[in-house]
Amino acid sequence: MVKLLSEVIKDFAEGEIQQGLNRFSTVSIDAYLEKSYYKTASLMANSAKAAAVLSDVSDAQVEQLYGYGRHLGLAFQIVDDILDFTGSTEDLGKPAGSDLKSGNLTAPVLYTLEEKPYLEVLIEREFAQEGDLEQALALVRDSRGIERSRELANHHAKIAIGHLSELPTSEPRQALIKLADYVLSRLY
Repeated sequence: MVKLLSEVIKDFAEGEIQQGLNRFSTVSIDAYLEKSYYKTASLMANSAKAAAVLSDVSDAQVEQLYGYGRHLGLAFQIVDDILDFTGSTEDLGKPAGSDLKSGNLTAPVLYTLEEKPYLEVLIEREFAQEGDLEQALALVRDSRGIERSRELANHHAKIAIGHLSELPTSEPRQALIKLADYVLSRLY
């Protein structure tokens, strides 16, 4: 358990470093997912793995539960990043668009950049001119970036549920499936 917890702490630090180094820098979706793993999914993956280890299940089931947690964590982070554009300040506990304002480019932004390259101009100047941030938020909302991010979150939730297929049908398995559904339900 100590080793798993240490892994989570190491991963979180790596994710923070990556995020800091990549402020206002466009990265690939794969790099975004890697950072999301370090910052969020590692905790869920290693927590699921720890529960499996403590439950004394087979090594194969330990790895399946780790995979479940990994993809559930990615879906959770993607949903959280979507909510930064669609949620209210009241619901989020922070102003909408705060990730973008701080230079943290998430899936909705990365997908929008493919469709609306002018967004890169606003990002490169770090929203220094009046109205830049508002214009950037409008570009994201007027693109397919949020929709494509929803599809990505859904994809990872389905992969998470797929990792449960080898587990026996039971109440705990159903609860894990419902948890994946709940993560997606935050969008609606």
